[in-house]
Amino acid sequence: MTDNKNTFNNRYIIGISFISALGGYLFGFDFAVISGALPFLREQFMLDAWWEGFLTGSLALGCIAGCLIAGKLADKYGRKPGLMLAAFIFAVSSIAIAFSPGLTFFILMRFAAGIGVGMASMLCPMYIAEISPAKVRGRNVAINQLTVVLGILITNLVNYFLADTGENAWRWMFGLGTVPSVFFLLGVIWLPESPRWLLKDGQDVAARKVLDKIGSVEFVESTVSAIQRSLTGTTKYTYKELFDKGVRPAVVVGITLAVFQQFCGINVVFNYTSTIFESVGANLDRQLFETVAIGFVNLVFTLLAMWQVDKMGRRPLMLIGSLGLSVVYIILAFMLQNQYPAGMVSIFVLLAISMYAISLAPVTWVLISEIFPNKIRGMASSVAIVSLWGAYFILVFTFPILAKKLGAYGPFYLYAVICFLGFLFVLRKVRETKGQTLEELEDNLIRH
Repeated sequence: MTDNKNTFNNRYIIGISFISALGGYLFGFDFAVISGALPFLREQFMLDAWWEGFLTGSLALGCIAGCLIAGKLADKYGRKPGLMLAAFIFAVSSIAIAFSPGLTFFILMRFAAGIGVGMASMLCPMYIAEISPAKVRGRNVAINQLTVVLGILITNLVNYFLADTGENAWRWMFGLGTVPSVFFLLGVIWLPESPRWLLKDGQDVAARKVLDKIGSVEFVESTVSAIQRSLTGTTKYTYKELFDKGVRPAVVVGITLAVFQQFCGINVVFNYTSTIFESVGANLDRQLFETVAIGFVNLVFTLLAMWQVDKMGRRPLMLIGSLGLSVVYIILAFMLQNQYPAGMVSIFVLLAISMYAISLAPVTWVLISEIFPNKIRGMASSVAIVSLWGAYFILVFTFPILAKKLGAYGPFYLYAVICFLGFLFVLRKVRETKGQTLEELEDNLIRH
């Protein structure tokens, strides 16, 4: 099926993409809020390296649970109910964290927030991919990453200005997460259900109504025909069948890319900015200022990725980013090891962020939303994203412990090696997906 840009209601497509992508803002909020809050939480709860890592990583454990819930919910009841539940859980947990009386309650509520973030992290890109025409699917899924980085930037700015409000500043930092989650919940009420899920559920008339709002009669007919063809045969998959010979290559690539996106190490920079810059003598004000600079660079290069993901393609961006990160990490580790001034360290931290923002950050989510067959997309996406959050937990849990034993620079040599191995994996195993419908990708990647 060839897309004609004049046959689509682009305003409507972008509108529903942005609303569903507000779930990415919650993702960005929780990534960033911990970086600004950690200096206060260390004193509030008297954290050692182990507890600091576990407190930070408890979000990821919740995300794993959220993905497992979302995968089953999305396949059984649709994408929209899952998005609504994610927003509700996040709103309630944000308020609860702000009023935490102690460490145990804080960690339990951060775990609960993770359930909402995990559900949104799986459902938002999948939903956008399923309502987007092939020609703009990469850009539209990357909108989710744009809202993630906006969440990071705005949260870092808020943290910076709240830092001088006293020892309870962290409570305001977390509590303000209620605001975007309420906006997200109200927006999701307006969203249509995914036409691909509707067809899978036998709701042909409802699916055609949604597709009719997206594109022309020709687009509706060709899309319905392609989706129905892809759904013939097996009607129910189990997790065991995800590793059948026919779909195993796509599942392995999806899981590996998800794990690589975390083990590349960049979320250490996002979550432990204060630790990294404290190691070269920066004061608290400078540490929080660096989080804001990271947010701005992250935003600029995410916009660049959105511009290029459907032009240059997924594979070249992934290759550039993974190899570039490997080189930058070696230089950064050397500078941290030899106590270079904070200003010079900042340049290479920002270079690492730019490499990640133009490649692994948005493109991994695009690929995960594209490469699985219609029949198992919900279940396969949940497996890949559970793997991503498991890797995130390991990463952020181990960094304070490794930094204490090796120095803040030590882990970055390890991340450099992982990035080079990731470069080799993408070079050998990842195929280009730009410009093809989800059904064409299924034919090309799965059946041949």
